Amino acid sequence: MQLRKLLAAGVGALAGLSLLAGGASADSRITLKSAKSTSSYYVMMVQLAEMLKDASGGDILPTVEESQGSVQNVKESKVRPGNFFFTTPPSLLAAAREGRTPFEGESFDTARTLFVMPFVTIHFVVREDAGVATLGDLTGKQFIAGGKGSFCERRAKSILDALELTDKIDLVDVELDAAAPAVRNAKVDGFVTCSSHPTPGLVELATTTPVEVLSLTEEERQTIVELDPLSGPVTIAAGTYKGQEQAVATVGVPVGGYGTVGMDEEVAYFLTKTFWEWKDRLAGENPWWNGVTVDLLSQMGAPLHPGARRYYEEQGIELPDALL
Repeated sequence: MQLRKLLAAGVGALAGLSLLAGGASADSRITLKSAKSTSSYYVMMVQLAEMLKDASGGDILPTVEESQGSVQNVKESKVRPGNFFFTTPPSLLAAAREGRTPFEGESFDTARTLFVMPFVTIHFVVREDAGVATLGDLTGKQFIAGGKGSFCERRAKSILDALELTDKIDLVDVELDAAAPAVRNAKVDGFVTCSSHPTPGLVELATTTPVEVLSLTEEERQTIVELDPLSGPVTIAAGTYKGQEQAVATVGVPVGGYGTVGMDEEVAYFLTKTFWEWKDRLAGENPWWNGVTVDLLSQMGAPLHPGARRYYEEQGIELPDALL
């Protein structure tokens, strides 16, 4: 399925939910909350919406909603009623439970694990003419460390802090939507984007503006992984983006697909079961699904939803205590 078709399907706001093969109530509805429409996670949500509609023979018609990113998703999971599905790195769920930044004064634990999503890939992107070949070369450059207030911004700044680069770079605060245009219009030298690769927004930018995705050294990657043990090395294959002739060494962060304590058990069961049964078909459309495996559930950081747990137990999958 082409990206344009997927985006058009998402913007078309699918609504309504009736018969589930597992027996959910006839008047159920489900919302899939993703990220900005230029991100790979938005495309994933549209894929999942198409999957649910097709698997149910048209009885399930989910709504795909754009968001500003994982922080908004987690905050909405506290208050959204009914069948609400969202994505986020597990580290944000831990912050929400403990009332840490950016959830000060609103400690909550309402997320329930359904399945694993493709990991976030951290992209350090610079204009080709910026004279930047390494992270160290960002010294003195104007650089956007992710969209203002986003998980990506916090993640990028923590990486720059760990590498003792923060005070050497002229960091520019902008909203997520403004980062790519700022690079395209030569207002800044580069930015960080955090999404599974290939990320649609960067694919689009690279077709109109000569850019490079910076590789990290092995020492830099080791420092970053030590900062957050849930992170891991990721390689972006050569040719992923226009003009990218070499493989790029970077890091990734786990991401989960979650329901809430208010999600209907049969909806959670059907969504989880359908996802694993259709995963290979999803990967046929976008290869980022190939990296999703059941053993990664242990990194999801929230108890399983009872409906999802029922599916895994039916399949005889051994579940870690942290998910029960």
